[in-house]
Amino acid sequence: MRRGIYLGRFQPYHLGHHEVLKQIVNEVDEIIVGIGSAQKSHEVENPFTAGERVLMVSSALMEFDIKHYVIPIEDIQRNSLWVSHVKSMVPPFDIAYTNNSLVIELLREAGIEVKQSPLFMRNSYSGTEIRRRMLKGEKWEHFVPKNVVEIIKEIKGVKRIRTVAQSDQE
Repeated sequence: MRRGIYLGRFQPYHLGHHEVLKQIVNEVDEIIVGIGSAQKSHEVENPFTAGERVLMVSSALMEFDIKHYVIPIEDIQRNSLWVSHVKSMVPPFDIAYTNNSLVIELLREAGIEVKQSPLFMRNSYSGTEIRRRMLKGEKWEHFVPKNVVEIIKEIKGVKRIRTVAQSDQE
């Protein structure tokens, strides 16, 4: 049995993440989704809480017929210990999927197989672009799965981004 981990912040979970997961689920028997920077929320770059991101990812994963785990992982601000920290927080895994160059290096130094995920329409399917669109009142809904749109509306995510952006500028 092969278990993989897919690491990201998912601020918010979008169709680019979803396309990557479509590929990953064909390569592993079980998938762990590690939600990075779990301690961060209510910021322009990190508006959603760990719990909200767990809800987003879990609802999107229901599409796939695969055993999965969605686990928040807080930052520890000490790169040399980060892999050990992650391993202590999640089930054992055989392969990691990420595009973050620092994370790739840390995992490889620890002897873990790493596979970079392909980027899908990176200019559009980007948390930064989606949050920018939310902030400016532009259409963003078509960049995230429908059930994630509903979650963002339920938690008033767009209002939160606009509110925290205002407080950042005062």
